Amino acid sequence: MAFRHGKSAAVFYNGTNLTTYLNEASVSNSVETAETTTFGSDAKTYVTGLKDGTISAAGMFDGSTGAVDDVLASTLGGASADVITYAPDGAVAGRRSYSAAVRDTSYEVSSPVGDVVAVSLEVQADGGINPGYLLNVETGVTASAVGTSIDNTTSSTDGFGYVHVYSNSRDGSSTFKVQHSSDNSTFVDLITFASVSASTTSGERVAVLGTVNRYVRASHVPGGTSGSVTYTMAFARK
Repeated sequence: MAFRHGKSAAVFYNGTNLTTYLNEASVSNSVETAETTTFGSDAKTYVTGLKDGTISAAGMFDGSTGAVDDVLASTLGGASADVITYAPDGAVAGRRSYSAAVRDTSYEVSSPVGDVVAVSLEVQADGGINPGYLLNVETGVTASAVGTSIDNTTSSTDGFGYVHVYSNSRDGSSTFKVQHSSDNSTFVDLITFASVSASTTSGERVAVLGTVNRYVRASHVPGGTSGSVTYTMAFARK
């Protein structure tokens, strides 16, 4: 058993690391229930239905270009889904993560007379919350490499990969992958994310169908010849 302090929590939203602006975050999972009680029953009975979930976050306002207000105010009501990864006990490879494709449902800015200007966000999962693990958290990558593998103890079926590239000064397109293996020795590509162009940031969610082998790991290949790239990758088995 390993308890952890909330001070290490991290939130990644599309191509932005929101961690340094926030001081609170939470995830809520739920499932619909339909009543199946019949005559003669002494207690109600139910069957479970569709899963649902939301993620909420709050923190301090910053109106600078590329900062929290600039990012969140521009995504509210967008036509396409955003991607978010919440790491409740720290941005460390191998630790728990909650990721989702989301629709922004609420973004608030408040200015109390006796306190700091604050922001709060709530997003609705579009396809459910995907509990998984951080595969890699890399800062200033300049060369190709793979991360330490995560052992699920057995294979499974279907999954979701998430990548957040939030700092990028490379002068070429970079490639990010999720790889899997049955023996922790020979790895093959499971997910190849869309290449990230030079000096751009992005966030992406990719679903994979079929067998996901016991071990999974991150792989990155920085493009071009100069600069660095910083990213976080998560994977969730279905």
